[in-house]
Amino acid sequence: MAENEQRRLTRRGFLDAAAAGGGLGLAATIAGCARQQTGGKRKRLRAAFSNGGLQTSWCNLGYQSVMLWADLLDVEAVWIDGQLNSEKQRNAIDLKIDQDWDFCAFQTLQINTLKEPAKKLKQRNIPLISMDTLLVDKGQLRDAGVWVQIAANHTELAEKSARYLMERIGGRGRVIHIGGNSAHSGARDRNRGFNNVLSKYPQVEVVGDEVRWCDWKPEMARNAFQALLQQSPDEPIAGAFFHNDDMALACVPAVKGTPHEKMVFTAIDGQKKGLTAVRDGRLAATVVNPSCMIHMMSLVVGQFIVRNGETLDDVPLEIPLPGPLVSKEAGNIDAMFYMSDPKHCLV
Repeated sequence: MAENEQRRLTRRGFLDAAAAGGGLGLAATIAGCARQQTGGKRKRLRAAFSNGGLQTSWCNLGYQSVMLWADLLDVEAVWIDGQLNSEKQRNAIDLKIDQDWDFCAFQTLQINTLKEPAKKLKQRNIPLISMDTLLVDKGQLRDAGVWVQIAANHTELAEKSARYLMERIGGRGRVIHIGGNSAHSGARDRNRGFNNVLSKYPQVEVVGDEVRWCDWKPEMARNAFQALLQQSPDEPIAGAFFHNDDMALACVPAVKGTPHEKMVFTAIDGQKKGLTAVRDGRLAATVVNPSCMIHMMSLVVGQFIVRNGETLDDVPLEIPLPGPLVSKEAGNIDAMFYMSDPKHCLV
């Protein structure tokens, strides 16, 4: 079989497996697969990575995933921290964008803020992978220089969490909705997913009528949450939905000793803090936004593109990744703990 055809089949099998949900078997063979494709003589690559901010548990785990898998795959991963500030992220990337890179992978804090750095990479024919958040509107990804978008479906993540919340509160009562950043495509999709589910429950009312955007910051979330509690000083609020675990966990202590003490909390992210909170009962459920898999797959796909000499036509525009609901009833907490452990970085 011709070498190019062999490479194409190997890459296609990998991408098909990734789109189907990946898993332990796939992840365990990635490093060996990369070695096979280059005859055991791999060039050490250099890649720039950036995500929203290492102070969030989701982004920090993504960082750990990149560093773990970069070491396994002979990639020097240079990290650019977004610091939960879109201007700081853009400035930090601008300072490094002209360096020599084999590929780059960015999770932008706000759609369009990294459009110009992306275009500079395109002019130099450096592959750029968009992680989790849309770097630009989906129809403009390739024009902006993005080779592939690797992410879970944020609308579906929110629908799973919100649906569980509605079922737990019996489809009636008042709920609180705390969001991430309104300019973040994933947060907007999570808002859409929550509202999709809410529309099916006419006896559920959102306290304050709409989402409260808190920029992924636990302190902002706690302040907004406490203000919403004050709108219902006597009548218990049935539940609360949060766009990430960190914000949810910052708010759980606020209901202790109040009429809202039995409030049902659900969230999204499903990494160690959230999983622990489900296990001990502080959160009723969380949904996995697979930080490890998103960051690891971005690294793996990037090095495949470079080492195989792939073109845009070889690479799919999107690689969707799975996000399961985690609750005590689901029976998957132990598996998620193992797979998200920083020693493994698999989900």
